[in-house]
Amino acid sequence: MKKYRKAEVSEQQLEDLVRRNTSLIEDGLIYVDHQKQTAGGRLDVLMVDSGKSLVVAELKVIEDDGMLLQGLDYYDYVSEHVESFARLYKTPEIEPTQPVRLLLIAPSFSKTLVNRCKWLNLSVSLFRFSCVKFEGDNEIIPIFMEQQITPPPEIVEVAQLDDHLNYITDPTVRAKVTALLDESRSWKEGNILTDPIKDSISMKVNGHVFCYLYPRRQHFVIGIYDVDGEWKVYPVKTDEDLATVKPILKAAMERRVTG
Repeated sequence: MKKYRKAEVSEQQLEDLVRRNTSLIEDGLIYVDHQKQTAGGRLDVLMVDSGKSLVVAELKVIEDDGMLLQGLDYYDYVSEHVESFARLYKTPEIEPTQPVRLLLIAPSFSKTLVNRCKWLNLSVSLFRFSCVKFEGDNEIIPIFMEQQITPPPEIVEVAQLDDHLNYITDPTVRAKVTALLDESRSWKEGNILTDPIKDSISMKVNGHVFCYLYPRRQHFVIGIYDVDGEWKVYPVKTDEDLATVKPILKAAMERRVTG
């Protein structure tokens, strides 16, 4: 096996290596142009991917947090003029309706930069690079390794009762739901809790759910487990429906109390 050593490169050399080795970065990636003038300066390398999206590449030969802002400036310019780029470059084909991508290439990335990238609402990829030379050969071989960006933590949305009630567009129906919730709390004074969750309102007795109320635009739906443990759904669209479902609702509540 041939011996090799790590090779240091200049930004000009790195740019040339990227231009000639786009497929080593990503399958289907094709070089389009380099040092293209933009409002914020000359972008390093412009490419197109297998989905015909333009890819703006910002290159650094040292770890540099500032490359993210610089890359975003070029990304902004290309995104604003994507149709012009599609007309200018006929080969390879560019699809202007596809979102532009940002690609950062550097020997390493700080934790700060990686954390910032996870909050960007755009397609950004990070590639670490290293270069080697084999003994007796002056050719520089680039190696590209994608660095994963962890997704941001899921934002937990806290449901509010008013949000569910306001989802109902019919004010009469909204009033009926409000009255039903108020009345249900009197069935076991101090022991009934109405708890808004993601898509419904749970009704609990002594901490145990006995039904779910699902708001709809022009009506609402009651869902409970019956005496046999089967899930039953009762759409409430009229006063008669409400009169029918109330005893069923109370029975479900009593089962949770005694069960």
